[in-house]
Amino acid sequence: MRAVGELLKNRRVLVGVTGSIAAYKAAELSRALMRAGAVVRVVMTRAACNFVTPLTFSALTGWAAFTDKDFSDPPPDEPMVHISLARWAEVVVVAPATAEFISRLAMGRADQLLAAVALATTAPVLVAPAMNPTMYAHPAVQHNIKLISSRGTHLIIPGEGLAACGEEGTGRLAEIEEILEAVAAALAPKDLSGVDVLVTAGPTREHLDPVRFISNPSTGRMGLELARAAAARGANVVLVVGPTNLRPPTGVELVQVVSAREMYEQVMARAPHAHVIIKAAAVSDWRPEQTHPTKQKKHPGTEQLTLVPNPDILAELGRKKTSQVLVGFAAETEKLLNHAMAKLKAKNLDVIVANDVSAPGSGFAVATNRATIITRDGKVEQLPLMSKEALAHRVLDVVAGLLRDRR
Repeated sequence: MRAVGELLKNRRVLVGVTGSIAAYKAAELSRALMRAGAVVRVVMTRAACNFVTPLTFSALTGWAAFTDKDFSDPPPDEPMVHISLARWAEVVVVAPATAEFISRLAMGRADQLLAAVALATTAPVLVAPAMNPTMYAHPAVQHNIKLISSRGTHLIIPGEGLAACGEEGTGRLAEIEEILEAVAAALAPKDLSGVDVLVTAGPTREHLDPVRFISNPSTGRMGLELARAAAARGANVVLVVGPTNLRPPTGVELVQVVSAREMYEQVMARAPHAHVIIKAAAVSDWRPEQTHPTKQKKHPGTEQLTLVPNPDILAELGRKKTSQVLVGFAAETEKLLNHAMAKLKAKNLDVIVANDVSAPGSGFAVATNRATIITRDGKVEQLPLMSKEALAHRVLDVVAGLLRDRR
């Protein structure tokens, strides 16, 4: 299981804090990392200490926060503090990162502790800029970002909105969830690097008129977690998603659709270019024969709704499959294994993930799932109740194994 929590569990994360008004969010980030199971140490610049005290981070993490004072006057037990921290860290994330700190990285300066650690480490270094939108857009800042990115530093793209200074634009510190995803991705195995993965997620809506439709309770969470996990493991991900209120993962190509026929068109156009196709969407099997352009009024005793079948996307993918690994899902309420195995065979799948959507904590509109993974060669793996994040990585473990076997 390699969900964000699993990817971060017992991993050593060094959080760098620089002198931005967003420095207080670094406390929230540190706490979130620890809740995910990471071991967190913090290095603060002199300017950062003007916004948040080192004691705050010491209390949150259980480790003394390091400052530039420790660089000029190192602790007796860590005389080369910038080297020991650089070797300790499995990943370094600077959040917030000011324009000044990004400039230091670009120039290779090592006259403060955090900059020296960033130069001395062999671990992935991530920077999450936070600054005035005009500053962020300045050619000098953009040049420095491009320069450090070309050297391997990972940029966490800032958000848009109202800055603390009152101006609007791009420059806000990325959301904590996005930073967590980026840190987890930096630590994830890259066993899907270069693999093109197509994922479908969410429900479809089959409209009777502008205000009524046929659908199901799917939120799209399982498919979103699969796309997020695949991207973290290095894949090039296209996510075709129906209506959902959940935040889509970063680092994927997002294709939004509404109806089953729209999903069919988008999936079939992209399927020939995919190495792996994971069909996690809950597609409506039927649609109204007629869609009305205006809201239909009540006519008691005369209503009759005629339904027609939607295209079977998974069956069509199975018929046209060449060398792709094709993964389907079976949401059942009875005879789980029998129905799943029949679907695996009938639709020419390589893997099917079966779950009883009537079981507590499993299926639609919950963050957990209890699934059984069945492969084409007859292997059956029954999994305990786990987060959909964890299940996504377990499914991808199986996919990665199939890809290795085909090489």
